[in-house]
Amino acid sequence: MAQNTFNATIKDEESKEALFGVSVYFPQLEKGASSDIQGKVNIDEIPNGTYTVLITHLGYESIKLEKSFPINQQEELTLFMEHGHEEMEEVVVSSTRSGRTIEDIPTRVEVIAGEELAEKGNMKPGDIRMLLNESTGIQTQQTSATSYNSSIRIQGLDGRYTQLLRDGLPLYSGYSGGLSLMQIAPLDLKQVEVIKGASSTLYGGGAIAGLVNLISKTPGEERELNFMVNGTSALGLDLSGFYSERYGKIGTTVFASYNKGTAYDPAGIGLTAIPEFERYTINPRMFWYLDEATEINLGFNFTTEDRLGGNMDYIAGKTESGYFESNETDRLSTQFDATHRFSDHSRIQLKNSVSFFDRSIAIPSYVFSGKQVSSFSELNYVTFGEKMEWIVGANLWTENFDQRQGDPDNDLGFSNTTTGAFVQNTWNMASQWTLETGLRGDYQSQYGSYLLPRFSLLFEPSEKLTFRTGGGLGYKTPTQFTEDTERLHFRNILPIDFSATSAERSTGINLDINYKWPVTGDLSLSTNALLFYTQINDPMLLQSTNNGMYAFTQPKGYINTQGVEANMKWSYHDFKLFVGYTYADVNEHYDNEATEYPLVAKHRLNNVLMYEKHGDFWVGLEAYYFSPQKLSDGSTGQSYWIMGIMSEKKIGKYFSLFLNFENMLDTRQTRFDTIYTGNISDPQFRDIYAPVDGFVVNGGFKLSL
Repeated sequence: MAQNTFNATIKDEESKEALFGVSVYFPQLEKGASSDIQGKVNIDEIPNGTYTVLITHLGYESIKLEKSFPINQQEELTLFMEHGHEEMEEVVVSSTRSGRTIEDIPTRVEVIAGEELAEKGNMKPGDIRMLLNESTGIQTQQTSATSYNSSIRIQGLDGRYTQLLRDGLPLYSGYSGGLSLMQIAPLDLKQVEVIKGASSTLYGGGAIAGLVNLISKTPGEERELNFMVNGTSALGLDLSGFYSERYGKIGTTVFASYNKGTAYDPAGIGLTAIPEFERYTINPRMFWYLDEATEINLGFNFTTEDRLGGNMDYIAGKTESGYFESNETDRLSTQFDATHRFSDHSRIQLKNSVSFFDRSIAIPSYVFSGKQVSSFSELNYVTFGEKMEWIVGANLWTENFDQRQGDPDNDLGFSNTTTGAFVQNTWNMASQWTLETGLRGDYQSQYGSYLLPRFSLLFEPSEKLTFRTGGGLGYKTPTQFTEDTERLHFRNILPIDFSATSAERSTGINLDINYKWPVTGDLSLSTNALLFYTQINDPMLLQSTNNGMYAFTQPKGYINTQGVEANMKWSYHDFKLFVGYTYADVNEHYDNEATEYPLVAKHRLNNVLMYEKHGDFWVGLEAYYFSPQKLSDGSTGQSYWIMGIMSEKKIGKYFSLFLNFENMLDTRQTRFDTIYTGNISDPQFRDIYAPVDGFVVNGGFKLSL
């Protein structure tokens, strides 16, 4: 039988560059090969006849050909592959305000979206801790042993240096930040964007360690109606619903949820690891599309919650005395956004939010309560062309906290305003180089003026390799709402002396390297490494005084964090393996001495193995390692592993079931260490550096109509 050779050169449809590692396969003959670095592929010993040829490559649309052999003169084909619509879907980043795609911006932005967002949302549908804690460089730090309060730490720095935003609006700062992570459900989120390092040019003081921007869903061309029901082995219940639709020039989204927790004590020590709580949330938004150039949206969010942790017998009503921690909160915020496009290359935007937060914290023989009213307004203008983009704007923050209960001799109330103006330029210097520079000027009513420059540089020598570097200055005005005061329930805290303190100043820089390697047509590797350094000068410290009070001091010195984040993603057919490592070396420097910063795992591993049949079924195995952490009392906590299994099965077009086994090793601080000293009636709590809730199973169903 005659033998033939198949010769082809395979290129990218847009760039016309040769594609390496493209799989070419003859199913009937069970023969195949992969393209070389020049995009060429040769397959020998093909018998005469007509055969199907399959050409596949990760991130590209597959090509299916029918070829008859012999081919006249053994001709060589040139085939062009188009980018796959699903794999290469462009993610537009909102946090940079430019509207560029994630591949095109010099600033390093991490995005959690699509199926990844849904998968993580399944694990804790009642709050967003799981969305963030599984990322390299991010740790959610529990600040209360009994009520579950938590904050976000980026690259080991205290939670007060991270700015949490909703659609670019700062709704969760100050007094309202203490329970934020526990009161945000993820079902109505489109994506989560994380920028690590100095981000103060666009967002002002507070974004020293970085920012987390929660992007809400907006009405699409098709109606969206989703419901989620989740139950846990700890007797928790989450009910969520989301509706979105557009009717011509009007659109709407409505999110509502009910979340309930039952007092849970897996250690049997008589204290809650999960508190008893009940929370209601409603978030409607209206959208007006006045014409093709003008869009306005208006919404409000209301959350009310009662949370009670502490002595199990007290919560069950079996005793009238015992330790407890009660949190009653009401949160109301409004959001307004109006955008007008003058042309395809320029637009102006006006946005505003007003936030009301009322919280009462009660422990035995002490109650602290207050009301925070804050607002944010901004006007920005964007113009862009093929080579240059400009963003200019101005904004105004107002914040007022009124203490109603607590120590009347030490009123923590305050009021201030901050005005700021900023300009940012993005310049496509050459085909492979893009430079982003920015400058911000702020005036804070209590602490004066600040000038904040920053830069980001993108170098893309090929589609496979990308370099980013950036840095800038930041500042944080002193606040009494920190992780330390939260642990103390704001008891015995002396007010900050504004005349004797100054803002904390920061300098940060990072280097980011990304490489995509199509090992074969079926196997690919994406790698990322981030080197970071941030230094905060004259940080505010909470220290005890001789009379049993706590005062904020500002000794001469600094805190610095330095390290590396490394990520690898292997993809092979329906399997994906994620491996992440974080090294964070955080130290305090005072009086020419350096000491390790507390509650930072210097070494962390994030490992996830996923098997996914798209649109049908997925299952994942995860394992996380935390190295020993120094504690505030000078001791060192133990290292530990957390493992879990997550899964979801699609049944029909509209229905799916999910089941998760979280913390299967039942890793708990109460198994290998203590969480308090003294007696259970008056516990003195230690730092929480490991989980306290242990092994929990959760599962439920999702309905999409």
